[in-house]
Amino acid sequence: MLWVDKYRPKTLDQAIVHQDVAQNLKKLVAEQDCPHLLFYGPSGSGKKTLIIALLRQIFGPSADKVKVENRAWKVDAGSRTIDIELTTLSSTNHIELNPSDAGFQDRYIVQEIIKEMAKNRPIDTKGKKGYKVLVLNEVDKLSREAQHSLRRTMEKYSAYCRLILCCNSSSRVTEAIRSRCLNVRINSPTEDQIVKVLESIGKKEGLQLPSGFVARIAEKSNRSLRRAILSLETCRVQQYPFTSNQAIPPMDWEEYVSEIASDIMKEQSPKRLYQVRQKLYELLLNCIPPEIILKRLLFELLKKLDAELKHEVCHWAAYYEHRMRLGQKAIFHLEAFVAKFMSIYKAFLIEAFG
Repeated sequence: MLWVDKYRPKTLDQAIVHQDVAQNLKKLVAEQDCPHLLFYGPSGSGKKTLIIALLRQIFGPSADKVKVENRAWKVDAGSRTIDIELTTLSSTNHIELNPSDAGFQDRYIVQEIIKEMAKNRPIDTKGKKGYKVLVLNEVDKLSREAQHSLRRTMEKYSAYCRLILCCNSSSRVTEAIRSRCLNVRINSPTEDQIVKVLESIGKKEGLQLPSGFVARIAEKSNRSLRRAILSLETCRVQQYPFTSNQAIPPMDWEEYVSEIASDIMKEQSPKRLYQVRQKLYELLLNCIPPEIILKRLLFELLKKLDAELKHEVCHWAAYYEHRMRLGQKAIFHLEAFVAKFMSIYKAFLIEAFG
Protein backbone atom coordinates (compact mmCIF):
# COMPACT_ATOMS: atom_id res chain seq x y z
CA MET A 1 0.00 0.00 0.00
CA LEU A 2 1.34 3.44 -0.89
CA TRP A 3 2.16 5.71 2.03
CA VAL A 4 -0.24 8.32 0.60
CA ASP A 5 -3.10 5.91 1.40
CA LYS A 6 -1.57 4.20 4.41
CA TYR A 7 -1.07 7.45 6.37
CA ARG A 8 -4.17 9.31 5.21
CA PRO A 9 -5.89 10.67 8.39
CA LYS A 10 -8.80 8.36 9.21
CA THR A 11 -10.77 10.90 11.27
CA LEU A 12 -11.13 14.67 11.37
CA ASP A 13 -9.25 14.68 14.71
CA GLN A 14 -6.17 13.11 13.10
CA ALA A 15 -5.72 15.89 10.51
CA ILE A 16 -2.24 17.45 10.74
CA VAL A 17 -2.92 19.94 7.95
CA HIS A 18 -6.18 21.98 7.83
CA GLN A 19 -6.96 21.35 11.51
CA ASP A 20 -9.19 24.44 11.67
CA VAL A 21 -11.30 23.22 8.72
CA ALA A 22 -11.50 19.73 10.25
CA GLN A 23 -12.79 21.11 13.57
CA ASN A 24 -15.44 23.24 11.80
CA LEU A 25 -16.61 20.19 9.85
CA LYS A 26 -16.85 18.26 13.12
CA LYS A 27 -19.11 20.95 14.57
CA LEU A 28 -21.32 20.78 11.47
CA VAL A 29 -21.80 17.02 11.90
CA ALA A 30 -22.50 17.46 15.63
CA GLU A 31 -25.36 19.82 14.75
CA GLN A 32 -26.98 16.86 12.95
CA ASP A 33 -27.86 18.67 9.76
CA CYS A 34 -25.03 18.93 7.30
CA PRO A 35 -25.62 21.34 4.39
CA HIS A 36 -24.48 20.78 0.81
CA LEU A 37 -20.71 21.38 0.71
CA LEU A 38 -18.35 22.62 -1.99
CA PHE A 39 -14.67 21.81 -1.36
CA TYR A 40 -12.29 23.70 -3.63
CA GLY A 41 -8.54 24.20 -3.77
CA PRO A 42 -5.40 23.13 -5.64
CA SER A 43 -4.67 19.52 -6.60
CA GLY A 44 -2.86 17.59 -3.86
CA SER A 45 -3.98 19.95 -1.08
CA GLY A 46 -6.00 17.32 0.82
CA LYS A 47 -9.64 17.85 -0.27
CA LYS A 48 -10.41 14.15 -0.76
CA THR A 49 -8.78 13.23 2.54
CA LEU A 50 -11.04 15.65 4.42
CA ILE A 51 -14.13 14.44 2.52
CA ILE A 52 -13.38 10.77 3.41
CA ALA A 53 -12.81 11.71 7.08
CA LEU A 54 -16.07 13.70 7.06
CA LEU A 55 -18.05 10.73 5.68
CA ARG A 56 -16.58 8.58 8.44
CA GLN A 57 -17.56 11.20 11.02
CA ILE A 58 -21.18 11.22 9.73
CA PHE A 59 -21.74 7.50 9.09
CA GLY A 60 -19.12 5.76 11.21
CA PRO A 61 -17.19 2.65 10.03
CA SER A 62 -19.82 1.76 7.38
CA ALA A 63 -18.39 4.57 5.20
CA ASP A 64 -15.24 2.43 4.81
CA LYS A 65 -17.05 -0.52 3.27
CA VAL A 66 -16.74 0.75 -0.27
CA LYS A 67 -17.26 -1.17 -3.50
CA VAL A 68 -16.13 -0.08 -6.94
CA GLU A 69 -18.61 -0.70 -9.74
CA ASN A 70 -18.85 0.00 -13.44
CA ARG A 71 -22.44 1.07 -13.75
CA ALA A 72 -24.51 1.56 -16.88
CA TRP A 73 -27.57 3.79 -17.21
CA LYS A 74 -30.18 3.89 -19.94
CA VAL A 75 -31.20 7.49 -20.20
CA ASP A 76 -34.01 9.15 -22.17
CA ALA A 77 -32.45 11.97 -24.16
CA GLY A 78 -35.44 13.45 -25.93
CA SER A 79 -36.23 11.26 -28.91
CA ARG A 80 -33.66 8.55 -28.21
CA THR A 81 -32.29 6.38 -25.43
CA ILE A 82 -28.58 6.52 -24.72
CA ASP A 83 -26.35 4.19 -22.71
CA ILE A 84 -23.89 5.81 -20.33
CA GLU A 85 -21.29 3.86 -18.37
CA LEU A 86 -19.36 5.26 -15.40
CA THR A 87 -17.25 3.98 -12.53
CA THR A 88 -18.73 4.63 -9.08
CA LEU A 89 -17.48 4.10 -5.53
CA SER A 90 -20.27 3.39 -3.12
CA SER A 91 -21.06 2.37 0.45
CA THR A 92 -24.55 1.94 1.97
CA ASN A 93 -24.64 5.66 2.74
CA HIS A 94 -22.77 7.37 -0.04
CA ILE A 95 -21.89 7.25 -3.73
CA GLU A 96 -18.88 8.93 -5.29
CA LEU A 97 -18.46 9.56 -8.99
CA ASN A 98 -16.98 11.84 -11.59
CA PRO A 99 -19.86 12.97 -13.84
CA SER A 100 -17.57 14.91 -16.20
CA ASP A 101 -16.25 11.48 -17.38
CA ALA A 102 -19.52 11.19 -19.31
CA GLY A 103 -18.45 14.13 -21.49
CA PHE A 104 -21.31 16.10 -23.03
CA GLN A 105 -23.81 13.61 -21.59
CA ASP A 106 -22.90 14.66 -18.04
CA ARG A 107 -26.28 16.34 -17.36
CA TYR A 108 -28.19 13.07 -17.81
CA ILE A 109 -25.95 11.38 -15.25
CA VAL A 110 -26.49 14.17 -12.72
CA GLN A 111 -30.29 13.95 -13.08
CA GLU A 112 -30.60 10.15 -13.15
CA ILE A 113 -28.29 9.20 -10.31
CA ILE A 114 -29.64 11.78 -7.88
CA LYS A 115 -33.23 10.71 -8.61
CA GLU A 116 -32.22 7.08 -8.06
CA MET A 117 -30.48 7.90 -4.76
CA ALA A 118 -33.46 9.89 -3.53
CA LYS A 119 -35.72 6.87 -4.09
CA ASN A 120 -33.45 4.45 -2.20
CA ARG A 121 -33.07 6.36 1.01
CA PRO A 122 -31.49 4.54 3.96
CA ILE A 123 -33.43 4.21 7.21
CA ASP A 124 -31.38 5.25 10.23
CA THR A 125 -31.34 3.56 13.66
CA LYS A 126 -34.29 5.56 15.02
CA GLY A 127 -36.48 4.34 12.15
CA LYS A 128 -36.50 7.76 10.47
CA LYS A 129 -35.47 7.99 6.86
CA GLY A 130 -31.96 9.34 6.75
CA TYR A 131 -30.12 10.90 3.87
CA LYS A 132 -27.49 9.69 1.48
CA VAL A 133 -24.42 11.65 0.44
CA LEU A 134 -23.43 12.04 -3.18
CA VAL A 135 -19.78 13.04 -3.73
CA LEU A 136 -19.22 14.61 -7.15
CA ASN A 137 -15.62 15.14 -8.24
CA GLU A 138 -14.37 17.72 -10.74
CA VAL A 139 -17.63 19.70 -10.78
CA ASP A 140 -15.69 22.60 -12.35
CA LYS A 141 -15.47 20.44 -15.50
CA LEU A 142 -19.22 19.94 -15.77
CA SER A 143 -21.00 21.55 -18.71
CA ARG A 144 -23.29 24.54 -18.05
CA GLU A 145 -26.34 22.36 -18.79
CA ALA A 146 -25.21 19.78 -16.21
CA GLN A 147 -24.63 22.54 -13.65
CA HIS A 148 -28.13 23.93 -14.24
CA SER A 149 -29.74 20.52 -13.86
CA LEU A 150 -27.61 19.91 -10.75
CA ARG A 151 -28.98 23.12 -9.22
CA ARG A 152 -32.59 22.07 -9.86
CA THR A 153 -32.00 18.57 -8.52
CA MET A 154 -30.29 19.95 -5.40
CA GLU A 155 -33.42 21.92 -4.56
CA LYS A 156 -35.88 19.16 -5.34
CA TYR A 157 -34.20 16.35 -3.39
CA SER A 158 -32.41 18.27 -0.63
CA ALA A 159 -34.44 16.44 2.06
CA TYR A 160 -33.06 13.03 1.05
CA CYS A 161 -29.70 13.76 -0.45
CA ARG A 162 -26.67 15.82 0.58
CA LEU A 163 -24.13 16.79 -2.04
CA ILE A 164 -20.41 17.12 -1.43
CA LEU A 165 -18.88 18.76 -4.46
CA CYS A 166 -15.15 18.79 -5.07
CA CYS A 167 -13.16 20.85 -7.56
CA ASN A 168 -9.87 22.69 -8.11
CA SER A 169 -11.36 26.03 -9.11
CA SER A 170 -14.67 27.38 -7.82
CA SER A 171 -14.71 30.15 -10.44
CA ARG A 172 -15.91 27.64 -13.04
CA VAL A 173 -18.81 26.53 -10.86
CA THR A 174 -21.98 28.57 -11.43
CA GLU A 175 -23.01 31.13 -8.84
CA ALA A 176 -26.36 29.29 -8.47
CA ILE A 177 -24.56 26.14 -7.20
CA ARG A 178 -22.01 28.01 -5.08
CA SER A 179 -24.77 29.93 -3.29
CA ARG A 180 -26.57 26.69 -2.36
CA CYS A 181 -23.49 25.16 -0.72
CA LEU A 182 -21.27 25.92 2.21
CA ASN A 183 -18.01 26.76 0.42
CA VAL A 184 -14.91 25.24 2.00
CA ARG A 185 -11.58 26.54 0.69
CA ILE A 186 -8.71 24.05 1.09
CA ASN A 187 -5.40 25.86 0.66
CA SER A 188 -2.20 24.13 -0.36
CA PRO A 189 -0.29 23.16 2.78
CA THR A 190 2.75 25.29 3.66
CA GLU A 191 6.23 23.78 3.34
CA ASP A 192 6.46 23.64 7.16
CA GLN A 193 3.23 21.63 7.35
CA ILE A 194 4.51 19.25 4.67
CA VAL A 195 7.75 18.79 6.63
CA LYS A 196 5.68 17.96 9.74
CA VAL A 197 3.67 15.30 7.84
CA LEU A 198 6.81 13.76 6.27
CA GLU A 199 8.57 13.64 9.66
CA SER A 200 5.55 11.92 11.20
CA ILE A 201 5.54 9.30 8.38
CA GLY A 202 9.31 8.84 8.78
CA LYS A 203 8.84 8.21 12.51
CA LYS A 204 6.07 5.64 11.94
CA GLU A 205 8.19 3.86 9.30
CA GLY A 206 11.23 3.91 11.62
CA LEU A 207 13.35 5.93 9.14
CA GLN A 208 16.42 7.99 9.96
CA LEU A 209 15.87 11.39 8.28
CA PRO A 210 19.06 13.44 7.78
CA SER A 211 18.81 17.13 8.67
CA GLY A 212 17.31 19.23 5.87
CA PHE A 213 16.36 16.20 3.74
CA VAL A 214 12.55 16.41 4.12
CA ALA A 215 12.75 20.21 3.82
CA ARG A 216 14.24 19.75 0.33
CA ILE A 217 11.45 17.32 -0.61
CA ALA A 218 8.86 19.83 0.67
CA GLU A 219 10.48 22.62 -1.34
CA LYS A 220 10.40 20.55 -4.54
CA SER A 221 6.80 19.39 -4.02
CA ASN A 222 5.28 22.67 -5.18
CA ARG A 223 3.15 22.61 -2.00
CA SER A 224 1.39 19.38 -3.03
CA LEU A 225 1.22 17.05 -0.03
CA ARG A 226 0.43 14.01 -2.19
CA ARG A 227 3.48 14.68 -4.31
CA ALA A 228 5.77 15.17 -1.30
CA ILE A 229 4.73 11.83 0.23
CA LEU A 230 5.21 10.02 -3.10
CA SER A 231 8.68 11.61 -3.43
CA LEU A 232 9.70 10.46 0.06
CA GLU A 233 8.58 6.91 -0.75
CA THR A 234 10.46 6.99 -4.09
CA CYS A 235 13.65 8.11 -2.31
CA ARG A 236 13.19 5.31 0.24
CA VAL A 237 12.94 2.72 -2.58
CA GLN A 238 15.95 4.11 -4.47
CA GLN A 239 18.39 4.46 -1.59
CA TYR A 240 18.30 3.86 2.16
CA PRO A 241 19.84 4.93 4.55
CA PHE A 242 19.20 8.44 3.21
CA THR A 243 22.07 10.88 2.77
CA SER A 244 21.62 14.62 3.32
CA ASN A 245 22.60 15.43 -0.30
CA GLN A 246 20.57 12.58 -1.87
CA ALA A 247 18.99 13.55 -5.22
CA ILE A 248 15.22 13.88 -5.17
CA PRO A 249 14.02 12.32 -8.43
CA PRO A 250 11.38 14.12 -10.49
CA MET A 251 8.09 12.35 -11.18
CA ASP A 252 8.28 9.93 -14.15
CA TRP A 253 5.73 11.94 -16.11
CA GLU A 254 7.73 15.15 -15.62
CA GLU A 255 10.80 13.46 -17.08
CA TYR A 256 8.64 12.39 -20.00
CA VAL A 257 7.36 15.94 -20.62
CA SER A 258 10.94 17.19 -20.44
CA GLU A 259 11.83 14.65 -23.19
CA ILE A 260 8.93 15.94 -25.33
CA ALA A 261 10.24 19.51 -24.92
CA SER A 262 13.72 18.41 -26.04
CA ASP A 263 12.25 16.51 -29.01
CA ILE A 264 10.41 19.54 -30.38
CA MET A 265 13.38 21.85 -29.84
CA LYS A 266 15.64 19.49 -31.82
CA GLU A 267 13.41 18.99 -34.86
CA GLN A 268 10.31 20.69 -36.25
CA SER A 269 8.70 18.37 -38.80
CA PRO A 270 5.43 16.46 -39.40
CA LYS A 271 7.26 13.22 -38.53
CA ARG A 272 8.39 14.63 -35.17
CA LEU A 273 4.88 15.97 -34.50
CA TYR A 274 3.49 12.48 -35.07
CA GLN A 275 6.02 10.98 -32.58
CA VAL A 276 5.14 13.65 -30.00
CA ARG A 277 1.43 12.89 -30.42
CA GLN A 278 2.09 9.26 -29.36
CA LYS A 279 3.88 10.49 -26.23
CA LEU A 280 1.07 12.91 -25.37
CA TYR A 281 -1.45 10.09 -25.75
CA GLU A 282 0.59 7.98 -23.35
CA LEU A 283 0.56 10.73 -20.71
CA LEU A 284 -3.22 11.15 -21.06
CA LEU A 285 -3.74 7.37 -20.79
CA ASN A 286 -1.80 7.47 -17.52
CA CYS A 287 -4.36 9.95 -16.18
CA ILE A 288 -2.10 13.02 -16.17
CA PRO A 289 -4.58 15.93 -16.55
CA PRO A 290 -4.15 17.73 -19.91
CA GLU A 291 -3.91 21.19 -18.28
CA ILE A 292 -1.00 19.93 -16.17
CA ILE A 293 0.74 18.46 -19.26
CA LEU A 294 0.41 21.80 -21.09
CA LYS A 295 1.67 23.83 -18.12
CA ARG A 296 4.62 21.53 -17.58
CA LEU A 297 5.50 21.50 -21.29
CA LEU A 298 5.44 25.31 -21.33
CA PHE A 299 7.65 25.39 -18.20
CA GLU A 300 10.20 23.05 -19.84
CA LEU A 301 10.21 25.02 -23.13
CA LEU A 302 10.63 28.39 -21.39
CA LYS A 303 13.78 27.08 -19.67
CA LYS A 304 15.35 26.50 -23.11
CA LEU A 305 14.05 29.53 -25.05
CA ASP A 306 15.46 32.96 -25.93
CA ALA A 307 13.82 35.84 -24.07
CA GLU A 308 12.28 37.32 -27.24
CA LEU A 309 10.20 34.18 -27.91
CA LYS A 310 8.91 33.62 -24.37
CA HIS A 311 6.07 36.13 -24.54
CA GLU A 312 4.66 34.73 -27.80
CA VAL A 313 4.89 31.10 -26.64
CA CYS A 314 3.11 31.96 -23.35
CA HIS A 315 0.36 33.70 -25.35
CA TRP A 316 -0.26 30.58 -27.47
CA ALA A 317 -0.13 28.25 -24.45
CA ALA A 318 -2.87 30.36 -22.79
CA TYR A 319 -4.86 30.38 -26.03
CA TYR A 320 -4.79 26.58 -26.41
CA GLU A 321 -5.47 26.01 -22.72
CA HIS A 322 -8.62 28.10 -23.08
CA ARG A 323 -9.64 26.17 -26.23
CA MET A 324 -9.00 22.89 -24.40
CA ARG A 325 -11.41 23.85 -21.61
CA LEU A 326 -14.12 24.63 -24.16
CA GLY A 327 -13.55 21.52 -26.28
CA GLN A 328 -13.94 17.79 -25.71
CA LYS A 329 -10.74 16.13 -26.98
CA ALA A 330 -7.69 17.43 -25.11
CA ILE A 331 -5.24 15.72 -27.50
CA PHE A 332 -6.29 18.04 -30.39
CA HIS A 333 -5.40 21.16 -28.43
CA LEU A 334 -2.15 19.78 -27.00
CA GLU A 335 -1.06 18.77 -30.47
CA ALA A 336 -2.12 22.13 -31.92
CA PHE A 337 0.04 23.91 -29.32
CA VAL A 338 3.05 21.74 -30.23
CA ALA A 339 2.50 22.41 -33.97
CA LYS A 340 2.18 26.16 -33.31
CA PHE A 341 5.35 26.13 -31.23
CA MET A 342 7.22 24.25 -33.97
CA SER A 343 6.23 26.83 -36.59
CA ILE A 344 7.22 29.80 -34.35
CA TYR A 345 10.55 28.20 -33.41
CA LYS A 346 11.40 27.15 -36.96
CA ALA A 347 10.72 30.70 -38.26
CA PHE A 348 12.94 32.07 -35.46
CA LEU A 349 15.81 29.69 -36.36
CA ILE A 350 15.60 30.56 -40.06
CA GLU A 351 15.67 34.27 -39.25
CA ALA A 352 18.47 33.98 -36.69
CA PHE A 353 20.77 31.61 -38.59
CA GLY A 354 19.54 31.95 -42.17
